[in-house]
Amino acid sequence: MRVPAAAGALIDEFRRVRCAMPALAWGLSPEDLAAQSMPDCSPGKWHLAHTSWFFEAMILAGEPGYEPVDPRFQTLFNSYYEALGERVERRERGLMTRPSLDEVLAYRREVDRRMEAWLERGAPEGLQAYLFTLGLHHDQQHQELFLMDLLNLMSRSPLDPAAYDAEPRRSPAQPRRGGMTRFEGGLVRIGHDGGGFAFDNEGPAHPQWLEPYGLDHDLVSNADWIAFIEDGGYARSELWLSDGWAAVKAEGWTAPLYWCGDDGDWTTMTLAGRRAVDPEAPVRHVSFYEADAYARWAGRRLPTEAEWEHAVRCRPEVFSNAFGEVWQWTLSAYAPYRGFRPTEGTASEYNGKFMANQMVLRGSSWATPEGHGRASYRNFFYPQQRWAFMGLRLATDLPAPPARAMGEGETARFRRDLLAGLGRTPKSASPKWFYDAEGSRLFEEITRLPEYYPTRQEAALLREVVPAWADRFGAGAALVEFGSGASEKTRIVLDAAPDLAAYVPIDISADALSAAARRIDKSYPGLKVAPLVGDFLHLAALPEGIGNGRRVGFFPGSTIGNLERAEAEAFLIAARRQLGEGALFILGVDLVKAPEVLIAAYDDAAGVTAAFNRNLLVRANRELKAGFDVDSFAHRAVWNAEASRMEMHLEATRDMEVEIDGRAIAFRKGETIHTENSRKFTEASVRELAAASGWTVAAFEAGPEPSVALALLEA
Repeated sequence: MRVPAAAGALIDEFRRVRCAMPALAWGLSPEDLAAQSMPDCSPGKWHLAHTSWFFEAMILAGEPGYEPVDPRFQTLFNSYYEALGERVERRERGLMTRPSLDEVLAYRREVDRRMEAWLERGAPEGLQAYLFTLGLHHDQQHQELFLMDLLNLMSRSPLDPAAYDAEPRRSPAQPRRGGMTRFEGGLVRIGHDGGGFAFDNEGPAHPQWLEPYGLDHDLVSNADWIAFIEDGGYARSELWLSDGWAAVKAEGWTAPLYWCGDDGDWTTMTLAGRRAVDPEAPVRHVSFYEADAYARWAGRRLPTEAEWEHAVRCRPEVFSNAFGEVWQWTLSAYAPYRGFRPTEGTASEYNGKFMANQMVLRGSSWATPEGHGRASYRNFFYPQQRWAFMGLRLATDLPAPPARAMGEGETARFRRDLLAGLGRTPKSASPKWFYDAEGSRLFEEITRLPEYYPTRQEAALLREVVPAWADRFGAGAALVEFGSGASEKTRIVLDAAPDLAAYVPIDISADALSAAARRIDKSYPGLKVAPLVGDFLHLAALPEGIGNGRRVGFFPGSTIGNLERAEAEAFLIAARRQLGEGALFILGVDLVKAPEVLIAAYDDAAGVTAAFNRNLLVRANRELKAGFDVDSFAHRAVWNAEASRMEMHLEATRDMEVEIDGRAIAFRKGETIHTENSRKFTEASVRELAAASGWTVAAFEAGPEPSVALALLEA
């Protein structure tokens, strides 16, 4: 009979999954597979039979006139399904010497034959399709349980027997990376989104608010845990939850499960026998109580499951061993998400009935079959249990960027500008809203990055050319800086022009402006400092009392490149009007250069520029009560050769809706907010822009590679 292609693919997948557990059992003795080491474990023979029973009871038994392979097996290999009748208590599974291992394997082969015949009739649909896929994932769960339970059995023997020559893992643990990543949180989305298979307890997807937090890149290592032991971690009651301390005393815990110590030389039991503890390897076989105590000892905490999922979805590349090494304890109790509905029919008992008194673990272990893990997966165990491949990574509460009270007018302008930009196609946001106190701090950090050449190159060029240009200022001149930020480059000009009477820094951020003005005022006591809060795209009159000398404009940092051509012209025209006849203007520009140099400067390895870009959304959440899931927007730096500019974007990494002022704004995965342009110039394009704005280029000086330039304009 010719099998339909879709059914053939399902049969291939069924065979791939179903052959895994017999392969794990190959070479083990019937005695190895019949014994039960403790009530929480099951014999290997039972796992082989139960996973076959699942397909028979959940799928085949629903066929009209179905006759079971052996009616007795319906009781022997039922796990916990009350709706399916009698069962053997878990603690007594090891007492079933019959059926024999050969009979169990024959049962498994017959169920597989019947399932393949069922599939040959056509690919299942609806609930039957879900139950089939559920059966495959159920089998994979028991493949890991098979190894967990086998290890526990081997550990009970004084012979320390090896079940295998080497642990049956696919790959070694990933090396440690060090460090921690900050996540801004906000209104994030947690849970399975409906694409592909998931267990019922992983949904529904739902919004959840997260405060800023940090999550370590690496799992806690054996060396870390040894330090905990040597500092009396298992003897200090103040580190432990009450029930955890009771477990320590009752069970006599002094180290992770399977560890033995002799004068500080630790060994651990593995499926390949007893081995020396590898200090660099992630610690495993620790309970929730131990993980929580360790976190408290380290001055940290465990992450919530929402924090873990959010971090791994948003920045998977920063973590070592997020998957494939150990399941990771979280602070979250195993409870249903709001709107949870169990699977229809008998399988409704699969997860929902266990949603009490257990804690959630995230990730997957080295024993988890390939393709079985995902970011939304919710594993769960009781807090005292240790025999699973369990470990931990640590989290930290981080402070939100300091808030300041914006005036009603500034808040309204921010809201209006942002809503207008997000209403366009493509979406955009004005870069002027980058610069709250945190944005200004991050930009100053950017200027110190090795990849970010403009600040260093421009500062060196200023020191070279400004002394000669300052001779043209004349006595009693006033220096007017547009978008002053931290005003660090200003000192180069002030030091070269000691006859200046006044300094007028203009900036949209009142707190950043105030801090910079105080620093300048303290360093130059004879200079009148007159800060002016404002938007340099909408220039107000200069303050009174700054003298009658020449006005000298100062616009460094190639900020002119952030403006559209029409905006740049309008700004220079307005600045000429504000500064008056006879004014000078020092303009800093970045020059066109190799794209790889530019991209590195706007997408640094340390991620500071990414944090600066995303801070726009952090600020919107804080000051406009917006609902951005900040970490679900990725920083993108793009060279636009046609427009001769670098572009910064924030790209949505998933479909989402963001609410601002009661207005829902939809984002599709891959859609961006265009946040900033940084146009790059040539001498010809600078001269053309100046002429169009009513200025004359009196001098143009370019520095060494990577080149920036300074132009001295005359009114």
